[in-house]
Amino acid sequence: MKRYAALTVVAVIALAGLQTSAQEMPKVAVIDVQVLVQESAAGKEAMGRLAKLQNDKVAGRKKLSDEFDALQKQFAAQSATLTEAKVAELRKQLEDKEIAIRRYDDDATQELEKAKGTELGGLEKQIMPIIQEIGREQKLLLIFNKFQSGLVYADEAVDITDQVLRRFNTKVTTSGPAK
Repeated sequence: MKRYAALTVVAVIALAGLQTSAQEMPKVAVIDVQVLVQESAAGKEAMGRLAKLQNDKVAGRKKLSDEFDALQKQFAAQSATLTEAKVAELRKQLEDKEIAIRRYDDDATQELEKAKGTELGGLEKQIMPIIQEIGREQKLLLIFNKFQSGLVYADEAVDITDQVLRRFNTKVTTSGPAK
């Protein structure tokens, strides 16, 4: 009986210790980087620059497409009345314009990807010191990038996104492209 009482006391003490440690600050946290990019002032500015670049590329593509369409209409309307040499010349112009459009698309895609990498890399350089600072302050052992780390679920108690966002918006000034 004494042995049973002693085991019960040990179990109660162990459970009390677990409950106390469960109430302490979590040693693991998550952060939603997508929220930081979309809601921070610097992130909004970077996304605005990317959107402007994309709109410029779309406008350039539309201009090339309009030129191609005009050539196609000219070819359709005049091919029956033109000489063989003129028909061949128009066909060559159409092929050249088609190649120019494909090159433009490839170049635009590469330029947009490079700009995205530059912008997001600049944001990362600005935000990492803040994440590390909060991690040290809260004595966190690990901080995961929510949903991009293979994480499927995280309780809101371990999500530090709002803390990082507030500090990021107060510490980082927005001006010009990210370096």
